[in-house]
Amino acid sequence: MTNESGTDWKDDPAELRDRLIEAALPHVVFDGWGREAALRGAEDLGLGPAEAMRAFPGGAGDMIRCHLSLADRRMTEALIDADLESMRVRDRIAFAVRTRLEQNAPHRDAVRRAMSYLAAPQNAGLAAQALYRTVDEIWWLAGDRSTDWNFYSKRGLLAGVYSSTLLFWLNDKSAGFEETWAFLDRRIADVMKAPKLMNTVKQVAGFLPRRLRAFRTFRSPSASRS
Repeated sequence: MTNESGTDWKDDPAELRDRLIEAALPHVVFDGWGREAALRGAEDLGLGPAEAMRAFPGGAGDMIRCHLSLADRRMTEALIDADLESMRVRDRIAFAVRTRLEQNAPHRDAVRRAMSYLAAPQNAGLAAQALYRTVDEIWWLAGDRSTDWNFYSKRGLLAGVYSSTLLFWLNDKSAGFEETWAFLDRRIADVMKAPKLMNTVKQVAGFLPRRLRAFRTFRSPSASRS
């Protein structure tokens, strides 16, 4: 089977990893992130153990990094097709977060396991990079092109909104996640009307650029848009 470029997807390392992650997700619920889920996913695709191990030499960390990157790209594709220009900025943000969570709803247990992995101190770097990249992508798609301290403050505030909403969503049992969407709206409203939060961000703006500049090199395909 070939991909859109006409080549066999098995010969494209990036597409191979994406397909392996998709195949492994149902197994993560039972086997966790790591070797067993990767091997079972590879088997479902008709691949051998060696191919799975080559795709994710770093084990669980590599798999989760790939999964989060794939989720970012799928969110981006959905938002590019949406009529964001007709929305207020706060509604664009809410729509983006909601899209991201809804796309991952079929694999909520796998996301929960990923969050547990990322919560370990030794995985703090991966967690920070993944969170930054997601909120940066959301702001970019929402139309933010700031370059001063507002660039970092917006991402810092959204990181708090997104993280708290994600944790709420993981335990939400309401129909259609209605309680999560209400929670998200309240969190965004709180940020919009809380100048004290902005003052706090100004105080830390001095060191945020140093910490985040290394992540800024990441840009999804949407980066080419002006």
